Amino acid sequence: MRVIAGSAKGIRLAPVPDGTRPLADRAREGLFSSLGPAVEGARVLDLFAGTGAVGIEALSRGASHALFVEASPAAIRTIRDNLGRTGLGGRAEVRRGEVSRAIHRVPGPFGIVFMDPPYAHPFGALERLLAGLEAEGLVERGGLVVLTRSGGDHIPVIPIDWQPDRRLSYGDAYVSVFQVIDRETTG
Repeated sequence: MRVIAGSAKGIRLAPVPDGTRPLADRAREGLFSSLGPAVEGARVLDLFAGTGAVGIEALSRGASHALFVEASPAAIRTIRDNLGRTGLGGRAEVRRGEVSRAIHRVPGPFGIVFMDPPYAHPFGALERLLAGLEAEGLVERGGLVVLTRSGGDHIPVIPIDWQPDRRLSYGDAYVSVFQVIDRETTG
């Protein structure tokens, strides 16, 4: 794995710890190409961060700050190693904890929230997590939520103020992008 573009372009990332399924380089490249200028200057939240590759890619492409949340101690060590390798640690914070609890303690809002839960993550828990992001105000109006799921999964029920923006497919991974809209100005 490597950083695809930006200030840390080409830097090889640390080996993937056991039990972690990172988003492949090709999928990250396609995702960030589709996000384009939305990344520049954004505060990003990387939930189920794994190796940190997605949040690090955002930082490399100009995100102002990234908060990584991950439960696995091995993955936390890998994220910190990768931030050190890329020199992007000064604009990052790493928190260890279960995502379902951590969302109630993170300082939002964020311009982009990346979520790449394990494919075996219970569907009901995922829908509660999405509702929790909305309830806690963790995504700014006009912001994006990027959710990666297995191709066999259905799209979860999303909060009423979110609208599907695009859906990308990369091998067994489907990436859904939702935009948080402001109903007061859209009618």
